[in-house]
Amino acid sequence: EMSAAGSKYIDTEVENAINGVKQMKTLMDKTSKDHQAILHTLEETKRRKEEAVQLAREKEQELAATQEVCNETMLALWEECKPCLKHTCMRFYSRTCHSGSGLVGRQLEEFLNRSSPFSIWVNGERIDSLLERDQQQERQFEDLEERFGLLEDGVDDIFQDSTHIYSRMYPFFQVPFGGFREAFRPPVQRVRLPPRSGRFSRELHPFFQHPHRGFHHLFQPLFEMTQRMLEEVQGGWEHPLGGFAPGKESRNFSDERMVCREIRRNSAGCLRMRDECEKCREILSVDCRQTDPAQSQLREQLEDALRLAERFTRRYDDLLRAFQAEMLNTTSLLDQLNRQFGWVSRLANLTQGTDGFLQVTTVLSKAPNLEDPSAPPDTQVTVQLFDSEPLSLTVPGDISWHDPRFMEIVAEQALQHYKQ
Repeated sequence: EMSAAGSKYIDTEVENAINGVKQMKTLMDKTSKDHQAILHTLEETKRRKEEAVQLAREKEQELAATQEVCNETMLALWEECKPCLKHTCMRFYSRTCHSGSGLVGRQLEEFLNRSSPFSIWVNGERIDSLLERDQQQERQFEDLEERFGLLEDGVDDIFQDSTHIYSRMYPFFQVPFGGFREAFRPPVQRVRLPPRSGRFSRELHPFFQHPHRGFHHLFQPLFEMTQRMLEEVQGGWEHPLGGFAPGKESRNFSDERMVCREIRRNSAGCLRMRDECEKCREILSVDCRQTDPAQSQLREQLEDALRLAERFTRRYDDLLRAFQAEMLNTTSLLDQLNRQFGWVSRLANLTQGTDGFLQVTTVLSKAPNLEDPSAPPDTQVTVQLFDSEPLSLTVPGDISWHDPRFMEIVAEQALQHYKQ
């Protein structure tokens, strides 16, 4: 009789938990629909960005083909510009950055030897920076997509286990829970990129076997990392040298790290220091329009294409940030629901006994309280809930064995132990 009363309480808690899991699935389905809209916007922004970069490269090639009319003047200036540019960049790097001067110096020398004055004349580092940022964005997007897929799969796993429990416990009861099975069907066809590797799957999938762990850990480290990168890049659009020039005394530590990292990754970043060298500035002033008027129009078209590509790159950064923020908001809500209701998914493989999930094995009166012999002694109850080991629980002596609250207290304590 006690086992039946306790199981009735547990059955109610299980049903409440299954309803909570349904809330998780409903939230995830809505998020998946929103996610499809975000993917569409990201794809459209990426397409327009790539078109602008492609146009810029075409205009760059057209300009390169016409530069021969000024080639002699430019080459002479370039030979005097290169040593000054290398010295300026390396002096700045050695004063600002902590390591790697030798390697950076060799990379820079190789870069300058294979480059032409045209790289300075058309701001060639802007295209290099755009292409590099495109690769970074692609990596961030793939990581976010893979983690989002794990989140969807995890919620689906918890939900599927809950449907199994519900159909086993309530095969005849459909009204208040109607549509539960239908809710498992995805609302939209999911678009998923092929995984770059199994790294995340191997590392994170065991999380879903432990529902009380937080969903947040799927995204928080990635969010913090990419947030820093996006802030650095965003600052780089407006402050090519991270907000300070080589001659300035006042420097910001985070800006310095950004510039050091950029120069190590891409020697073309040193071209941004061309204003420090007179001969490099003279290259910028070379005017070929008298011998080839089309060059002026080509340079203007190149600048327009670069500005457009940079604008769409910033837009893509903003969308990635919004994508991350939306996922963090969703994972926060899922986190709360999972901690409250996710435990029920562990019951999917259990077999319910004839007397229910809660079995009472012993009920004993404890020894009287020596400090207050007149007080009724507490009751010790040993139970087994689901697949747990036997638990010894204590009920206050002023609650009779026949009081309905008695088994509620026992069942509630047992469930709390099980959840923990």
